[in-house]
Amino acid sequence: MIFKALANDTRLQMMLWLKEPEVNFPSAVPLTSEHHFEGGICVGKIQEKTGLSQSTTSQYLSLLQRSGLLEARRIGQWTYYRRSEETLQRLSEYIGKEL
Repeated sequence: MIFKALANDTRLQMMLWLKEPEVNFPSAVPLTSEHHFEGGICVGKIQEKTGLSQSTTSQYLSLLQRSGLLEARRIGQWTYYRRSEETLQRLSEYIGKEL
């Protein structure tokens, strides 16, 4: 499922943007340690950057989350996403060993 999630250019771009949220979402305030979800970016800011509809953006983020590449946290009425660095590290190790 991971490779399917990354096969779409926009979903791959989302992953790249979330690698450096402070650079790629300068108008957003990434969550801090106070929220126990550092680097999280609100779905609305991600949707703005993609230029896609809210429903398409949410579907893309949901697929990335189900594949384990993103983590999500709901805070109040907003949902925030960040990369799952643990999953990405395991994927990198798998590729390095198996491919």
